[in-house]
Amino acid sequence: MRKLWGKTLLAASLAVSLTACSSTVSQSGNGGSSKVTPSSPSAPAAGTEAHAVHWSYGGETGPEHWGELGTENRACSSGLEQSPINLEQAKIKADATAAQAIEINYRPSQFTITNNGDTIRADAVTQDNTITLDGKEYTLAQFHFHVPSEHQIDGKNLDMELHFVHKDAGGKLAVVGVLMKAGDANEALAELWSKLPAEKTEESIALDQTIDLPALLPQTQDVFRYDGSLTTPPCSEGVEWTVMQEPIEVSQEQIDAFASIFPDNHRPVQPWNDREVFRVNE
Repeated sequence: MRKLWGKTLLAASLAVSLTACSSTVSQSGNGGSSKVTPSSPSAPAAGTEAHAVHWSYGGETGPEHWGELGTENRACSSGLEQSPINLEQAKIKADATAAQAIEINYRPSQFTITNNGDTIRADAVTQDNTITLDGKEYTLAQFHFHVPSEHQIDGKNLDMELHFVHKDAGGKLAVVGVLMKAGDANEALAELWSKLPAEKTEESIALDQTIDLPALLPQTQDVFRYDGSLTTPPCSEGVEWTVMQEPIEVSQEQIDAFASIFPDNHRPVQPWNDREVFRVNE
């Protein structure tokens, strides 16, 4: 368990189905760049929504058109607290208060994986993994991946991004983003990567080994925090975002293996508008 201390941020109290950044989240736990449903986070398990026209990452159903694909997606074009964003470090405020910002309580755990057509999502089999933000506990539902990263650092995308999607007892979402760069092979992902489904799956694939979640976090857990949204339709706001400042490494081979399935599944950065972004250091 690792702790970060920083200023308490007020987040919108919107109750959102467990849809996450760019995946769907189910009750089993998944979320991020697809759809998520309360019963199952990377589908929106951060929440699953039905769309008259399915969205994509390009062409007439790409990010610039998401808001036109159905009334449920209006926030994608009209929302004022959308994610991801460019984390411009010169504009980010340091948070040096004594309030507890985030506590991460992860352990090696069992997951099932799916290809939902928008990302590879790993759904939690147990509810053993949690984070605590400003005194409120959120349970990990799912995690998923984007290529390249959705958040930028000073205008630059990294090679990949990992989104851990959580929800609290009332259905409110909190996402922890971990940036990923080319380097050494990431052994914690070896089992998952050995079973990456190249095509969209109808059923979940069980992993033989547990995934070492703590090994998917950087050693230094300094973070950026801001109020944002899902990064996939319906782009619902009221999501608590925590993005790790330090990236983790994955090999170029691991990046290429994912990109061979999803060459580009990231949403472009969105305006900050009147939001404040905080830097919280250990």
